[in-house]
Amino acid sequence: MNMDAAPSSLWSDDAIWAASTVNFPVLFLDGSRRVHAANPAALALAEKLAPGSGPESLVAMISDENWAESVRSGHWHRAVRPPAASPLTLEIHCGHAPHSDHCFMVVLDISERDERRRQYEELQRTVDRLASTQEQLLQSEKMASIGQLAAGVAHEINNPIGYVGSNLGTLQDYSTALLALVQKYHEALFSEDPAARRDELLQARQRLDIDYIVGDLPNLLKESREGIERVTKIVQDLKDFSRVGRDQQMQPADLLQGLDSTLNIVWNDLKYKIRLEKHYGSLPPVECLASEINQVFLNLLLNAGQAIEQRGTIELASGCDEQEAWISITDSGCGIPPEALPHLFDPFFTTKPIGRGTGLGLAISYGIVAKHHGRIDVSSRVGQGSTFRVVLPIRQPREEAPATD
Repeated sequence: MNMDAAPSSLWSDDAIWAASTVNFPVLFLDGSRRVHAANPAALALAEKLAPGSGPESLVAMISDENWAESVRSGHWHRAVRPPAASPLTLEIHCGHAPHSDHCFMVVLDISERDERRRQYEELQRTVDRLASTQEQLLQSEKMASIGQLAAGVAHEINNPIGYVGSNLGTLQDYSTALLALVQKYHEALFSEDPAARRDELLQARQRLDIDYIVGDLPNLLKESREGIERVTKIVQDLKDFSRVGRDQQMQPADLLQGLDSTLNIVWNDLKYKIRLEKHYGSLPPVECLASEINQVFLNLLLNAGQAIEQRGTIELASGCDEQEAWISITDSGCGIPPEALPHLFDPFFTTKPIGRGTGLGLAISYGIVAKHHGRIDVSSRVGQGSTFRVVLPIRQPREEAPATD
């Protein structure tokens, strides 16, 4: 223990002895900021910062303004950088005894804490960049999927638009005939002898084939309305599917509605070779980002269709227990070799021919489901087909609030 002044009755020998036993710097000062005593840790730090300068070099890091604040409030602390070219970051605590300007000073080396904070902030920036990159990758994969399906979607839209257009032409002919008949009735009604023109009206009705028009008109209107509803549904499904979900909150969603909506988008690619079977069990609303889960369904449905070369079956099923809900997609396709199963979710891994897959679909799907605290179970037999089972918690885990004193 360094002794630069006569012992003060304020700082007892016991206090000075106690300071000597701790491994962090402690100094005892008088009202003039003169060092009364300094423990070995303080002497070692002073020598490290400024060889030969003594513990006064530590006190010199307290400005007049900060010392006055310490005297006024009874306590002061702040992180400081030593004036010398040192990598250390120090935190100084000053405490004044009641009714006295005598002070004890504690110096803590917080360099490691400062470095950990810097590393944490850098890690957080990296995580944010990765999240942004993942979102861009997800959106790119979505757009690639829609591009792949564009011809089929256009066909699905063109079909109802085509017969709606044809029906409108027929409806125009029907309206012309009906207006002509109305005109005949109007002329007869206001003639001198309406009853005498009855035969003329019956002939006009037969010539215009009014009975057939009356029978066909409801069917034309029904078909046209269904065609418009079909187009509206496809457009809405595409909007829902394309939505970016990073800033959205997870909300309860109907997984079966999302599955059927996604199936509606890909159906033109499947319907010519697929027999579809649905074995849906009832599901409660599941907390999720619906647009992202729909992306998973799209990838799995496309993979199931591509696994079937000629004709086959895709079976959709669902179920749940008290904690989890699941949806399975089973195909009767070629199956997956056992040696490929451990790598299915690796980025850029694909068993498809060149040009038919990026190797990102399942990797992205795995990431989405993992973010939802779920999993994808896979079973497959070569020559018999594969089953992909998406399992999600019904309610997302809640983050526990930090404990408070």
